[in-house]
Amino acid sequence: MASEPIIRAEKLALHFDDGDAKALDGLDLQVQEGDFLAVVGPSGCGKSSLLNLIGLLDAPTSGEIYFRGKPYTAIDEASLFRRRHIGFVFQSFHLLPTLTVLDNVLVPTISGTWPPRSHRALALSLLARLGLEGKARQLPAKLSGGERQRVAIARSLMNHPDVILADEPTGSLDSANAQQVLDLLLEFRKENGLTVIMVTHDRDVSARASRVVRLRDGKLDQTGEWRESA
Repeated sequence: MASEPIIRAEKLALHFDDGDAKALDGLDLQVQEGDFLAVVGPSGCGKSSLLNLIGLLDAPTSGEIYFRGKPYTAIDEASLFRRRHIGFVFQSFHLLPTLTVLDNVLVPTISGTWPPRSHRALALSLLARLGLEGKARQLPAKLSGGERQRVAIARSLMNHPDVILADEPTGSLDSANAQQVLDLLLEFRKENGLTVIMVTHDRDVSARASRVVRLRDGKLDQTGEWRESA
C-alpha cells in the first residue's frame, strides 16, 4: 500500500478579481516523500501560485492541501509550520542587502528554539559545505549570482526542512552556476531525504527531476502527465 504523500492538493483553486482571473482552477496533485518534482509550463499558468500555496504564503480560494495527511486548514500558526517544515529558494535570491552572508543564513532561526550557538555553528557549517566559508562576513552585493544563490540554499536548509520549494532558482544564473546549484540541491536531497518541488523553464533542470508535471491554465495538462526522468 502506497504511503501517504507528503503533499497532496485536492481541487485547488486560486482566483483573483472576483473570480475572473484564475491562477489555479481545480488542481489535484500528489508529491511523495523524497520526490524531486519539476513543475513546468508556460508563463502565467499557475506554477508560482502553486508554490505559494504549498508554502502557506497565500491561501486558496477553494480546495485543500494536506501535509502528511493533515489539512492546511487545521494548521494554527503558518509561520511556525514554515519554519519547521518548508525551505524556500527564489530566482531573485531574496537576501537582505544590509545583513552579512552569515546573518542572512541565520534569518530562518529568528524566534526559533535552538540555542544561538547551535544556530551559528550550523550556518557556518552549511556555508563551508557550499564553498562560502570565506564569505560569511561579506554583504550580498559583494557576491556573484551563483554565490548569492548558494547563500539562499544555505538559508533554506537552516531549520532542517522536509520540503524545499524552489521557484526558478537557476533562472538568473549562467549554465555553469545553474548546474552547480542544482547539484547541491540534489546532494542535500539524497543525504537528508528532502522533497524538492521546483518551478523551472529550463529543460536541463527538469531532465534531472525524478518526476515532472506540466501546468496549463491553472490545471494539470493531461498531455504532460507525470513521468519518471532518465
